[in-house]
Amino acid sequence: MNSRLTLTLAATLLASTAMAQENELTVASWGGSFQEAESKALFEPAAEAMGIDLTQETYSGMSDVRLQVQTGQVTFDLVASGTGSAARAGAEGLLEPIDYDVVDVSHFLEGTYSDYCVGSDVFSTTYAWNTDTYGEDGPDSWADFWDVEKFPGSRAYRGNSVAGALEPALMADGVAPEDVYSVLDSEEGIERAIDKIRELKPHIEVFWSSGAQQAQLMKDGEVDMTTGWNGRFDTAARDGGKVAYSFNQGLADVDCFAIPKGAPHKDLAMKFLAEISKPEYQDDLPKYITYGPTNTLAYETGEISPEVAAMLPSSPENAAKQLPISLEWYIKWETTANEMYQEMLTE
Repeated sequence: MNSRLTLTLAATLLASTAMAQENELTVASWGGSFQEAESKALFEPAAEAMGIDLTQETYSGMSDVRLQVQTGQVTFDLVASGTGSAARAGAEGLLEPIDYDVVDVSHFLEGTYSDYCVGSDVFSTTYAWNTDTYGEDGPDSWADFWDVEKFPGSRAYRGNSVAGALEPALMADGVAPEDVYSVLDSEEGIERAIDKIRELKPHIEVFWSSGAQQAQLMKDGEVDMTTGWNGRFDTAARDGGKVAYSFNQGLADVDCFAIPKGAPHKDLAMKFLAEISKPEYQDDLPKYITYGPTNTLAYETGEISPEVAAMLPSSPENAAKQLPISLEWYIKWETTANEMYQEMLTE
């Protein structure tokens, strides 16, 4: 009798443990103010609504996913990613395909979802300037950013990646936004963009490598202008930085969520992804960082005021001013372009 009772209790304990594990998820993102915003707007409320025990981690990107998948020790259920990185990781077999019978993207902006990732927010790579140096009427184009006579002063530019670095250079060189990716579709076009950056290089004091760094440069007044991400500049301004920026000729880009191949709770992760993609979560993200929702219904809930919408990259008015990033170009050319770009930086 005692042995039977012991076996029954053990089986019950195992079943309870299994059920508990089925309600656990591990989400990885990039940390800092960005993950804090995701946590408050998306992760924590969705986990509470679904009754999930959620663990959040910070990670370095798809290289961490690759290591987990290759070693068969996958611990992440959902990861934040750039769309280009997710597309390459998906092609490499590192990600689970998104089940669009579960995740509803019927009201998502065009181009903000793909086979292996679902867009979480829209951000803009743009130019920012020190208002103590130039006042509120700073540069209004990439040509202005390059014009060191009209706008004398120091610059900062992206140095750790070609992402968002070549397109501004071509627009500064007179290429119309709609023609940028056609010109970049060759090594000659890539070299043209790099030559334009080489022209500005004597005035670039810092080649930045992170969002935190670009914001800190402006907050500290270390440079007069920099490229970077709009949400980081808004954070710097809230922290007392003398910084302004423009969406004109900005590069509209998308962060997304992906599920690693072999995720321990793949089905639950897909349901969680469906939950955080709903407008009632996405409309809260701008409360914490000025990145725009990918679900257009988020603009109809009443949570995003016209004043806040005016600051978001995905609002109709701001989206019309920008060049959407070409995922296809990055899949085809990013590796080659990065090698060429890094060679120029070490000259």
